[in-house]
This record gives sequence, C-alpha cells and structure tokens, in this order.
Amino acid sequence: MTLLVVHLALTAAYAGFQWTVRALVYPQFARVPAGAFPAYEKAHQRRVTAVVGPLFAGQGVTVLWLLAARPAGAPVTGVVAAAVCLGVVLGVTGLLAVPLHRHLAQGFDRAVLARLLRVDTVRALAATAGTLVAAWLVLASG
Repeated sequence: MTLLVVHLALTAAYAGFQWTVRALVYPQFARVPAGAFPAYEKAHQRRVTAVVGPLFAGQGVTVLWLLAARPAGAPVTGVVAAAVCLGVVLGVTGLLAVPLHRHLAQGFDRAVLARLLRVDTVRALAATAGTLVAAWLVLASG
C-alpha cells in the first residue's frame, strides 16, 4: 500500500505542476520582451528541469516497481494504465515539448508557443489520468 500511496503523491504533484505550467507559466511567455526571451526561455528550462526531473524519476521508479511486483488487490489493468499514462507524458515531453522549447530558446515564435500549448494540454490530461488511475489503485488495494 505504501508504494501505491507514494505513486499517487508523485502523480498528483506532477499533475498539479503541469496544470500550473499550462495555465499560468506558458501563457506568460508572450509577455516577455522579444530581446529578453531567449535568456528567459533557457532559464525556464533549467528551473523546470530541477522540479520535473525528480517527479519523472520518482514516477518511473514507482511504475516499474508496480509492474515488477504488483501489490495485492491492485488490478493489472490499473498498473498497465499507470504505465501508459506515464509513457504518454514522457513521450510527449521528449518528442514534442522539448524540441519546441529548443526552438523557443532561439527566439520567441507565437506559432511555436501555440503548438507548445496544445502539446502541454495533452501532457496535463495524461498526468491527470495518471493521478486518477493512481487513486483507483489505492482504493482498489485498500
């Protein structure tokens, strides 16, 4: 049960973080003066990595642990769904969001920001789904 609660805490923390970035941080990008934007974006990348890195690592550990040693009462479908949700978040991050951030680090581009907002909505929804799955696993095992 402890593993499931830790997983739930990590997924909820990440989902809250991701919705904050989506609703608050990214929309503010358009307000940064163009000449200052590349430095702003690079600083954003460093700071976000320091927060999101441990959350990704923690979720990676808990999902792998759940897959390797599913707790009694935890539905297999829930464990697989948790892995899928994290896979979507990591895949969208690595394949879509990171390249968009690299593009923005060269200079602000409204069209790239619009794509980043769409990509980030997918991430936030997948993170929310991961949290709902994690809560289901806790309840099913309790």
